[in-house]
Amino acid sequence: MHDDEKKRLSCFKAYDVRGRVSDELNEDIAFKIGQAFVTFLKTRQVVVGNDIRLSSPALKAALSRGLNNCGAEVLDIGLCGTEEVYFATGALNADGGIMVTASHNPAEYNGMKFVRSQSRPISSDTGLLEIKKMVQNNTFIKAKAAGAVHQTHIRDQYIDHILSYIEPDSLKPLKAVVNTGNGCAGPVIDLLEKRLPITLVKLQHEPDGTFPHGVPNPLLPENRNKTARTVMEEKADIGIAWDGDFDRCFLFDEKGNFIEGYYLVGLLAGELLRAGDVTRKIIHDPRLVWNTREIVIREGGVPIMARTGHAFIKDRMRAEDALYGGEMSGHHYFRDFNYCDSGMIPWLLVWQLMSRKNMELSKLVAERMALYPVSGEINRKVADPDAVLARIENYFQGVPCEKDHTDGLSISCETFRVNVRKSNTEPVLRLNVESRGDRKLMERKTAELLALIEG
Repeated sequence: MHDDEKKRLSCFKAYDVRGRVSDELNEDIAFKIGQAFVTFLKTRQVVVGNDIRLSSPALKAALSRGLNNCGAEVLDIGLCGTEEVYFATGALNADGGIMVTASHNPAEYNGMKFVRSQSRPISSDTGLLEIKKMVQNNTFIKAKAAGAVHQTHIRDQYIDHILSYIEPDSLKPLKAVVNTGNGCAGPVIDLLEKRLPITLVKLQHEPDGTFPHGVPNPLLPENRNKTARTVMEEKADIGIAWDGDFDRCFLFDEKGNFIEGYYLVGLLAGELLRAGDVTRKIIHDPRLVWNTREIVIREGGVPIMARTGHAFIKDRMRAEDALYGGEMSGHHYFRDFNYCDSGMIPWLLVWQLMSRKNMELSKLVAERMALYPVSGEINRKVADPDAVLARIENYFQGVPCEKDHTDGLSISCETFRVNVRKSNTEPVLRLNVESRGDRKLMERKTAELLALIEG
């Protein structure tokens, strides 16, 4: 393999394939990935879908040719969100699924997310490295006969499924500002609109791979202003924004305030446990935990901490048969959704909670925010992340605190808690601090930790 080809295979990451189109990911690589996917999993039927990026249809076509070439039938569900591939893979009893998307990466990028049967994730430690080796070495099975592409329509079934998480008759009329960022969510929102008592103010609604308003990533503060401002101007009850492939949703209260994902994990866990399911286990990530754990225990649930990242959360959910898993980054996972993440189910559950309690979203979260104020995730570039982590651990030596290394370094003291973890992809440390009802203490400890990190 030539050096330029090896460079192009840098598109294989820990959890997916992602790279600049042409030099890192192209149709030739996509074709080989299709062949390798069938060779590795011995698949007969594979669900494929694509996001709105201009390069996605051609990459999907090349991928499908590779799948067909090794004998697999392709069930093409068209332009969709990643969660629709997750849903279709399970609902159609397919052997695997591939979504062509780069989510919130820059416009010149694209990528693929992979699942096997029952939408179990494929990452570097569960097969992605083997697929990469097959692409490198051109070692593919030879099929007795080529497969074909079947255009497959499953969206109505998907809509029925996500509505099954709520009781639509219990919903009070809602006015919502929805910002899809010109990503894939618009067509799904339009279908939900027809079946729910909701009035929508639609922003950047049409799917558009030219990204006229920039790549949709509501985690960036500069991308939140339009949604927040429109909520206030329209006197809406809620604002909802999605990333490009809508596997994450982000909420704004009626005052236009962005709601930290951490507090939504607690709200959703409580609402799902209230339904009285036999399964009472809830998975959460280690970055911020006290609010979630308190709500889960209060509702008779069992909180379980797992490593950050969709593959770790999903694996732990399956092992525990957990009802729900939540990450503060906006990923919310549901047992009955193949243990996968959805960006549509969360806001429907929040609406149901607002209706049941007859309470504005700001009031639903205000008490929890006062009980457990947080720093928000703060990122800092450092030359040697491991050395900095050791320095922080040493700093707390002799202090009466519990230490945990589930993901990075967590330090829990009586009145405050800290988590510092390394980025998977760059020399960056990510800091989260929370306290028990003491915002000034949280701010002081945040400043203290930042001083340690910055050395």
